[in-house]
Amino acid sequence: MDEQTEMNPHFPMINEQAPDFTAQTTHGEITLSKITSEGKWVVLFSHPSDFTPVCTTEFVAFSQIYNEFVKRNVQLIGLSIDSIYSHLGWIRSIEQNFKIKVPFPVIADLSMKVANLYGMVHPGASTTAAVRAVFFIDPKRNVRAILYYPLTSGRNMEEIIRLIDSLQIVDKAGVATPANWKPGEKVIIPAPTDVKAMELRLQMGECKEIEMIDWYLSKKSV
Repeated sequence: MDEQTEMNPHFPMINEQAPDFTAQTTHGEITLSKITSEGKWVVLFSHPSDFTPVCTTEFVAFSQIYNEFVKRNVQLIGLSIDSIYSHLGWIRSIEQNFKIKVPFPVIADLSMKVANLYGMVHPGASTTAAVRAVFFIDPKRNVRAILYYPLTSGRNMEEIIRLIDSLQIVDKAGVATPANWKPGEKVIIPAPTDVKAMELRLQMGECKEIEMIDWYLSKKSV
């Protein structure tokens, strides 16, 4: 493997299979494929380092909305390039200072095995810390969405939950979601791909169930 490949490893992209791994965490050993085989979604997120200010606020925020992940059948998993002892000490500090338990497992990735599998280490930011990456993985172990934040900017928890909701309703109803969509709002039905389908859509646009803005953009409630 040449230096360029080592510094810029391939990482999973949207609709590719998420690399499987087995790792030690604060909740014991976990295997990604075992979790998804149980029908769960996975949100795998990395943070730069334990005992740092922004990461601490994120862990508190993730812990506060953890039940929202449970409701959606999502397993939340954290990761940083720290030891299990560092993780345990930091989690204890969070519990003492913020009076909240960290209910999700955190991968101890000192070897950077998982971080490198998922392209979480960006040399331009740091060669020893992971950026704030978020991978949304479905029960078929496909990567469905990816978010990246710099070391200096904390993540928006509402957007992470909103994106899960979007992905799940896309799968359930075979639709798409518009900009700023939230659960309960109308979704976009697939656009016609030929003349016959377009004409049928124009006729359907007269139905109360469909809000047709134009032949290629129609919404409905689900």
